[in-house]
Amino acid sequence: MKQPLFVRPLADCERAALREGLRSPDAFTLRRCQILSQSEQGRTPPQIAVSLACSSHAVRNALRAFAAEGTACLRQKPKRPKTIHFVWPKERDEELRALLHQSPRNLGKPTSLWTLNLAAQVCFEKGWTQRLLSGEAIRLVLKRLGVGWKRAKHWLVSPDPQYARKKNCATS
Repeated sequence: MKQPLFVRPLADCERAALREGLRSPDAFTLRRCQILSQSEQGRTPPQIAVSLACSSHAVRNALRAFAAEGTACLRQKPKRPKTIHFVWPKERDEELRALLHQSPRNLGKPTSLWTLNLAAQVCFEKGWTQRLLSGEAIRLVLKRLGVGWKRAKHWLVSPDPQYARKKNCATS
C-alpha cells in the first residue's frame, strides 16, 4: 500500500506565508493554504478533500506543486499561452479582401461561391500562410477587417459594361 502524501516540514517563512494566504481574498490562494495547513497537521488527502469539499486529486496536486515550487504555488499561474503565434500575416489583409472580390472560378475552383474553408485553402495554395488554416481562423481575420461573414458570398459581376446601370434600374 502506498504511503499517504503529506507536505514536507515547513520553514518559518513558509508557515508565515501560509498564515497570510489564509486571509487572502483570492480563492485559489486561500484553498491552497488551507490544503497545506491541514496536511501539515497530519491529515491525509482524502480527509482534507472531505473537509474542504474538493477532490483528493486537487489536494494531491496542491501538495505536489508545493513540493516542486514552494510558496510560489500559492499564486495561480496565468492561463494564457506563454508565446502567441499569429497564423495570419497582417501584411496580407488587403490581398485577402481583394481575393474575395474575385470569382473562385478565376483561380481554377469548381464553384463561384466563396466559403471560409475555400478562402483558407486558396490562401495556403498562394503561400500566404505556412499551414492550411481553418475557416474559423479566416472568419476572425475578416471580422478584424470589418467584413461580416455569415454564409457563402455571391459577388455579382458581369462583363456587360452597362451592368451597373441595368442593376440600378432593376432594383429601383
